Amino acid sequence: MEKINKSTGTLYICGTPIGNLEDITLRTIRILGEVHLIASEDTRSTGKILEKFNIKTPQISYHRHSNTRKKEKLLEELKNGKNIALVSEAGMPGISDPGEELIALCIEEHIKIIAIPGCSSVTTAVALSGLSTRRFVFEGFLPREGKGRRRRLRLLKDESRTIVLYLSPHRVCKELKDILSIWGDRQVFWGRELTKKFEECWRGNLSNLLSHLENRKIKGEITFVIEGFFSEESVIDK
Repeated sequence: MEKINKSTGTLYICGTPIGNLEDITLRTIRILGEVHLIASEDTRSTGKILEKFNIKTPQISYHRHSNTRKKEKLLEELKNGKNIALVSEAGMPGISDPGEELIALCIEEHIKIIAIPGCSSVTTAVALSGLSTRRFVFEGFLPREGKGRRRRLRLLKDESRTIVLYLSPHRVCKELKDILSIWGDRQVFWGRELTKKFEECWRGNLSNLLSHLENRKIKGEITFVIEGFFSEESVIDK
């Protein structure tokens, strides 16, 4: 059994809405109001939640550019008995998110960690996709640079499970063209701005999606789901 230092505070990993604030859980609201400090990836996004639910807990920024000193400060607060809520810009902290580093440090220091489950764009997109949900794999963002991106895609070409990716709105067409070139024309799901006012869901062949996006200026967060290689479990007729 893992050894936990009972004299420290607790790090709460708090899932928050991915767009619609009404998706927050009652438990998350309670914990955000009870902890001593909230470590936020984006203090502005978290601030909207705190304002809506009249939560007065102070925030400290914690994101991918946070230096070692910031991490050490949070660890020191926890060791001194303070309870801290870790909050991502949206969704579940630690999933393709800088929170994973703080979580790993807390494990090393035997600090108690409690997860408060919340929304995830990954599971939301998979549920909406109509593709096989029995087995799927999340690959996060593809490499920015074309050579590295194509190398990653070749490594995943024969993956039989449904694949979930985050796509960048700034290079989405380049990414989709590389996927089509290396993986072929498969059934896909495109989820943009999920749970938000201008949510867009699209299902069909990848080649048709590219035609649909031609000459469009893409904005917002994109979660992309594509069937695996020779998947026989897809519920979409081919």
